[in-house]
Order: sequence, then structure tokens, then C-alpha cells
Amino acid sequence: MKGYLHLADGKTFQGHLQGSLAEEGIAGEIVFFTGMTGYQEVLTDPSYKNQIIVFTYPLIGNYGINDKDFESKKPHVAAVIVLEAAKTAYHYEAQHSFTEYMEKWGIPVLEHVDTRELVKCIRQNGTMPALLSLEPVCESSCDSFNGLKVQEVSSVAPESIGFGDTHIVLIDYGFKKSIADYLVEQNCLVTIVPYNYSFEQIAALRPDGVLLSNGPGDPKELFGQLHEIKKVIEHYPVLGICLGHQLAALALGGDTQKMLFGHRGANQPVYDVNSNRVFMSSQNHSYAVNQNSISSTGLKVRFFNKNDQSIEGLYHEKWPLMTVQFHPEASPGPEDSVFIFEDFINTVKYRNRREVSYA
Repeated sequence: MKGYLHLADGKTFQGHLQGSLAEEGIAGEIVFFTGMTGYQEVLTDPSYKNQIIVFTYPLIGNYGINDKDFESKKPHVAAVIVLEAAKTAYHYEAQHSFTEYMEKWGIPVLEHVDTRELVKCIRQNGTMPALLSLEPVCESSCDSFNGLKVQEVSSVAPESIGFGDTHIVLIDYGFKKSIADYLVEQNCLVTIVPYNYSFEQIAALRPDGVLLSNGPGDPKELFGQLHEIKKVIEHYPVLGICLGHQLAALALGGDTQKMLFGHRGANQPVYDVNSNRVFMSSQNHSYAVNQNSISSTGLKVRFFNKNDQSIEGLYHEKWPLMTVQFHPEASPGPEDSVFIFEDFINTVKYRNRREVSYA
């Protein structure tokens, strides 16, 4: 069956549709991911909520879907665009083929699309609204896709996992499972709480540190939570990842801006001012912190993106805050930056030792 991808800039791409599609089609923001592997993690990453994802690698699905690499309990993408989707899984751990998994969750796949031309279009005109349809002509304009997506993916009640002497509260804006798993591996007790938890509710849990997680959408949609986030930063060691990085900057008086097409892939080079070295990172975001906005906030830049010089991480002159725009847990991608977790946990333990010595 033929399917058609209509972009807000007026361009249309034709392909072969796998899966069912309602008469009105499926709308979402069109974005692209440049990694050669990791499609299972991308599909189940809550940060991709309601987005139409274009995979730039020409063959997707050849190693299938296993039971270990999920980042959440279900996929969150609205639809997938590929050049070719593998019908068979060639890996001993595979439990499903890529196409079987997408059909199970009712997510349409449009293949045999000229993804190189499509990505060039996105790079030139930016991420934009798009419509996947059965109709070759889009008679209605593509709507913009605003609104609070975090509440669609955040936890609804607190949950604790792991054991250990270090208690980390993870504020869930749409967190990846690998983040919590890594903390548990470092002997942390992790309490996952909803995105709209107040400072008082967090303080009642008596955490040693707080992690602001990744998540979908515009950070300014969470304006109502910034006051609570600022109080958390003033009282606990804090690590912000991706959306959490942006929220920390906003809470302390900085500003964010939407990028043309963002960073989505497992090959983004990041420069560390402290160590004077470059490492590769996994990223997924459309927004960045405006460097001109942080001059009077106490925030200092530690990490830059080597491609476009955008801010990749911050620290604070006074409070034990560290933030990163990239994903130190990777999944998928290189693990060059896992030291971020180690630095955070060491900061938390050092803070605890000082408080005990002063008691």
C-alpha cells in the first residue's frame, strides 16, 4: 500500500506503508536520528513522544527486538520513516522482528522513502510538523504540535528501585530506564517521582541528591515547576540530563531556544573545558541553553558541542549543580561520558561526609 509523508513546508514523500493508518492519518513533528544502531532504544525513549522519526541508516531492524534494551515499557514515536525495514531478525537474542514489534503497537512504518533527500530538507528548513497519510495530496495544512508532553510520559506515583546507602530522587520528566539502572549499579537507592512533585514532597523523602531527567518537548512548557526546581538546586546536589539540563538553566534565570534541527544521534562530539579533551556522545534534543542568558546566573559552561558550539553542560559557582545536554548513560551510543554519573555520586557522598562532620 502506498503512503505519503506531507511536510509543513509543502513537500511530499511517497513510500510503501506497513501497518494500519486511520483515514485522518498521523501527525507529529518530523525529526531524524543518525545512529547506525540503537533503534530499539530510540523507539522506547519517552523523549521521542509523538514524533515521526526518520532513521538515516539505510537498513533498520536487521538485529530485531530483544527483551533487554527497552528504555520504557512501550514505544513512544508516532511513526517511523526508513529506506528499508528488515522483515527478519538476525540475532540470537531477538524475540521479535522490527516489523512485528511495530505492528504489535500499531505504529506505522513508511519505507522505500528517499531518506537522504528527506533529511536534507529537514536540515535546511528545520524540524517541522508533518502528516503521514494515505492521500497523495494534503488538503489541510499541517498543524503545529505544542502542548505539555511530559505529563503523558511521567510517572503517576513514586516508585523506589535498588538498594544502597546513597538515596537519589529522580524527577521523572520522561526518563530513560538506563539512567535509573546505572544509578542502581552504583549502589544507589533510586526513588522515581512525578514531574510535578513539590520541593516539600521531595524533601520529605530525605534524598542525598536529586536527578532531573530527560524528557520530551519545550522546557518552557514546565514554567510552573521552575520555582520548585530552583529550591531543589539550592538544597541538594543536583544532576540535570537533557531536558533536566535545560530546566535547571531556566530555573536559575537562563533562557533556552529551539535549534534548527537539534541533535539526535550517537556521534555528537563534546569538548570538556576541564580536561581539554573531546569525547563522543549520544543526544536527543531540539532545544539548547542560550549562552548569552547565563552571564548573571552563577552558571558556568563546562561542555561545548564541537560542531556548532552550543552549550553541552553547566556547573554552578555556589551550589553543587552539574548539568549535561547529552546522555551519559548512552543507550544507544558511546559510553565515553559515564564519568558524569561517577562525578555526581562522588559529589553527593562528599556533601554527606561534610554534613556528618559538622553535626
